Amino acid sequence: MIEIIFQSSTDARNFYEHLYEQLQSFCQCDNNILHFEDQHIVRVSAENNGDVLNIVKEVFFQFIVNQKQDDWFKRILMEHYYYEDEGEQQQILEIIHSILEGSREDLAAFVSGLDVKESLKSAVDQLFQNNISFSFDSFVKFRMRPLMNEMTKYVEVSIDEYKMEQEYQMFIHTLRDFLSGKQPKINTIHVVMDEGVYFYDEHLCEIKRGELLRMIDRKLLSNHPVYVDSVTIAPLLSIAPSAIYLYSDDFEQPLVRTIRNIFEERLELSSIEAFYNFQNAHSYANEEKCKRYP
Repeated sequence: MIEIIFQSSTDARNFYEHLYEQLQSFCQCDNNILHFEDQHIVRVSAENNGDVLNIVKEVFFQFIVNQKQDDWFKRILMEHYYYEDEGEQQQILEIIHSILEGSREDLAAFVSGLDVKESLKSAVDQLFQNNISFSFDSFVKFRMRPLMNEMTKYVEVSIDEYKMEQEYQMFIHTLRDFLSGKQPKINTIHVVMDEGVYFYDEHLCEIKRGELLRMIDRKLLSNHPVYVDSVTIAPLLSIAPSAIYLYSDDFEQPLVRTIRNIFEERLELSSIEAFYNFQNAHSYANEEKCKRYP
């Protein structure tokens, strides 16, 4: 007999309904093996039935992952870090899930050696025997303490990333404000990100580094000395072109992402090969037009 006692009737009902559905789907079982009593207790008759035991274990594991884990993350956010705003909690949770799902390798490096899913599976495996009775809330309080410590580490890393993203969005907003209403010094700019970063005007004449430096608005660098890239971002903001054609073979690199976020509707992305094809097709450009860039 497996008996699980819940303090929350909602938790008990959710677990019972999920377990009932799974037992009906995957096990030709007697309808009398599953019982829901007093709105708080789920009982399963699983004597000598390994299939039933495995289903109960898996449903219990999924119940925690899908219905309880986010509640625990939110509790850590509120009790340890005082994040009570639901919007902020949700944004941090999205970062946590991106780490758990393996889509943020850059952040996963900060929690290397930790595996919430495997720790939970291990705790569940240790808990379930052939005949057991336990309190779900006591299980969470005592047996899952090491897991909660791991979850706290995920929260810490995700909060740091959230703060950095907030600062980045403020930075982008400030630069878009700087750009707003600024008259273009050159209407069209071609930017090639190959082994270096190269600027060309609308006639495909290369704008040399010295000319770019003379175009940079000094207020921009003095107000944002740390964050503004003087090689690419500062010249583009200072020139304020109506159209930017950016050529790269890696549109996911951080610099391209920042340019995209600042200039948005002014920006068009193409491959490096597309630029050289375009350049070759317009090789007749008037050489006199290019002499103004020493």
